Amino acid sequence: MIEVMFFGQLTDATGVSSAMVEEVTNTDMLINMMKMRYPSLESSTYMVAVNNTMVTENTIIRPGSKVAFMPPFSGG
Repeated sequence: MIEVMFFGQLTDATGVSSAMVEEVTNTDMLINMMKMRYPSLESSTYMVAVNNTMVTENTIIRPGSKVAFMPPFSGG
């Protein structure tokens, strides 16, 4: 199982703060699955982290991983 967590306005967009998924092997597959499950993600801007590491390209996800969908943020 893979735990998927949503933060900030993505929690409002999806209506959940987390979900468990199976049979996902990479971030592209997971993003597509989440967009099908939560269509509002299609128009949302977000970043993805796998096991506390930000990723910008397709990344392998192993069972037991934690994946976070986070809204963009800036420092100041």
